[in-house]
Amino acid sequence: MSEDELRALIGRRDPRDFLNTRNELYRSRNMAKAPPSPEEAIRLMAANPNLIRRPITVRGATRVIGFDADALARLVR
Repeated sequence: MSEDELRALIGRRDPRDFLNTRNELYRSRNMAKAPPSPEEAIRLMAANPNLIRRPITVRGATRVIGFDADALARLVR
């Protein structure tokens, strides 16, 4: 995804919520203790797609990031 596509998907949310905490780059850069700026997070995710938490499920204005069975169940109701 391009930076613009990520911005459109993320909307007003914090892009850091979309970071995959299990990704090697996330761990090697110690992003848990030193998170990137929102703009840098978008740049990093565009350059390293595996850094994006998955799945991202969108229905209307609602987005579910990562596997959240309860949130996904509410989304399909």
